[in-house]
Amino acid sequence: MLEIPESAVVARQARETLLGKTLTAVQVNASPHKFAFFFGDPTGYPALLIGATFTGGRALGGQVELSAGDLRLVFSDGINLRYFPPQSAVPAKHQLCLGLSDGSHLVSTVQMYGFLAAFHDGENDNPYYLVAQAKPSPLTDAFDEVYFDALWNASPANLSLKAFLATEQRIPGLGNGVLQDILFVARLNPRRKLAEVTEP
Repeated sequence: MLEIPESAVVARQARETLLGKTLTAVQVNASPHKFAFFFGDPTGYPALLIGATFTGGRALGGQVELSAGDLRLVFSDGINLRYFPPQSAVPAKHQLCLGLSDGSHLVSTVQMYGFLAAFHDGENDNPYYLVAQAKPSPLTDAFDEVYFDALWNASPANLSLKAFLATEQRIPGLGNGVLQDILFVARLNPRRKLAEVTEP
């Protein structure tokens, strides 16, 4: 699953690898998946995307957003993104395959469940996408002690640490995987209530 660390790494790799490359082919649902969810009508993705050139990539919580001018491609949840250099064999089974101008490919497959979106900037009204844009990432300076304290103080005292960190989109992209690492390092039980936590 894409969470904060994975989306940050994939977005950086996308910027390093894809910028300036033009989409020359788009294949959708070569291998249909029951839990692959698309924004809008995926049969329209080729007409929407072919000819667009990648201009950016960023992490939005646990989502990866790629930009091509005013077009956006967003991948979230169980989407596995793989880059295949020119001359590489591309797998036959995938939910989205993007052919690029240098002969390389970006292939998306779904593990468990996943969401893929292609749209013009401003069209996507998915609440998870919007809240991930609105709230700061823990990997940025905007997510400081003052911001964290405000989240803490706005939460019920009987809320568990697990619920505080990983529910209600308080911290977009912070899921169970990251949560377990954080609490293990902090030596805190996920079931412990906020009211029971004191500063060292």
